[in-house]
Amino acid sequence: MLLLRLCPDRPRPRCTWSEDFSTIAGPWALRAARRLASERGTAALEFVTAGLILLVPIVYLVLALAGIQGAELAAAGAARQAARVYVQAHDEADAGADASAAVAFALADFGLPKNAATVRVDCSPAPDACLTRLGTVTVTVQVRAPLPLVPDVVDLRRDAAVTVQAVSTNRVSRLRGAR
Repeated sequence: MLLLRLCPDRPRPRCTWSEDFSTIAGPWALRAARRLASERGTAALEFVTAGLILLVPIVYLVLALAGIQGAELAAAGAARQAARVYVQAHDEADAGADASAAVAFALADFGLPKNAATVRVDCSPAPDACLTRLGTVTVTVQVRAPLPLVPDVVDLRRDAAVTVQAVSTNRVSRLRGAR
């Protein structure tokens, strides 16, 4: 009945709620109601908001995992090369220097500083004589991979790191010292 009273000059199917609303509240209220009821432009806003909320942590995760993977590859390469050059050195002093140089070179390939790694050399069967015939030399390299975008405030970078470790074992030649 209200519909017929507000739109008496039009047939019933053509008289809509918006026309009823405009006759009651005025044309400015109709425009405001249409604007509020419209969802135009909200998809772009929702996409940008959801994209930022999801994209920023995913990008950080990718950066962190790439840094950790790089440190793992650097540690593995450093341990392997250090063990190889250690067993091929002429004496113990040269072996230590060559192993240190190999570790530094492997770390530099991945953009890590020399002091990012700790190296430990273990020998068997005689721990005090590493370069004996058929002895084994085990080199353990630990590398601290810093997490990206951590500020250098109150030593946060020291604590915000992941330690990765690689071990490599090589055997001293059975022909060593036979010259």
